[in-house]
Amino acid sequence: QVQFVESGGGLVQSGGSLTLSCTTSLPGFQIFAMGWYRQAPGQEREMVAIIKNDDSTNYTHSAKGRFTIFRDNAKKTVTLQMTSLKTEDTGRYYCHYYPPGTFWGQGTQVTVTS
Repeated sequence: QVQFVESGGGLVQSGGSLTLSCTTSLPGFQIFAMGWYRQAPGQEREMVAIIKNDDSTNYTHSAKGRFTIFRDNAKKTVTLQMTSLKTEDTGRYYCHYYPPGTFWGQGTQVTVTS
């Protein structure tokens, strides 16, 4: 079973920054589009950012200009740099390939306070 291990979350004040990291055992990692997803309390999980195998990226409207996703195919890692954080960025963040499958990692909690 493919594993995704997320880290780097924490408690930060509005306007602050965090960098999330994901390591995966996904075979053939380099051919997959990878994504970061967020699940806010009481809401469904949603895509935040994706990076394709050609390193092209897509972001949600709220993330654009503040978040940056990048990947390291040799290390099988995906990183999400988050700046100018807002309280609405609060949630549990997960990485997965895109479109996502069924099994998810534990995620990492991001809490942004005002």
